[in-house]
Amino acid sequence: MALRMWASSTANALKLSSSVSKSHLSPFSISRCFSTVLEGLKYANSHEWVKHEGSVATIGITAHAQDHLGEVVFVELPEENTSVSKEKSFGAVESVKATSEILSPISGEIIEVNKKLTESPGLINSSPYEDGWMIKVKPSSPAELESLMGPKEYTKFCEEEDAAH
Repeated sequence: MALRMWASSTANALKLSSSVSKSHLSPFSISRCFSTVLEGLKYANSHEWVKHEGSVATIGITAHAQDHLGEVVFVELPEENTSVSKEKSFGAVESVKATSEILSPISGEIIEVNKKLTESPGLINSSPYEDGWMIKVKPSSPAELESLMGPKEYTKFCEEEDAAH
């Protein structure tokens, strides 16, 4: 039970939904932003990243999120040719600690899903920014990309989040 409470509080600190009810959340949180933050990406405060190239945006979870979730053992992703909405769930990851929803940092049409994650969810553990990407989206509102944080802002956000906990 203690592990479940710790995992839930970590997911809560990352602003990820947990399958454990909120009444079981611990009042403390362990959070660090010493994980890899890459240049050229945009970051959401819910710890997803976006790489925008031309008319396509690739989305995944940050190394920071993966580090706090622990070993990812299952990934649930949406179908291609469906829509995602900013700050709405498009899938879930299950780790040895918790099951967490993944929120889309932007709105748009899903044009590709990383099907390799179905058979090898561990790609998120070993390569969250390269092989562990989740979906590719054709953005419907380019302005949403501008509302996301750059690497320096994301690092500062994580530091402030850590200080608050």
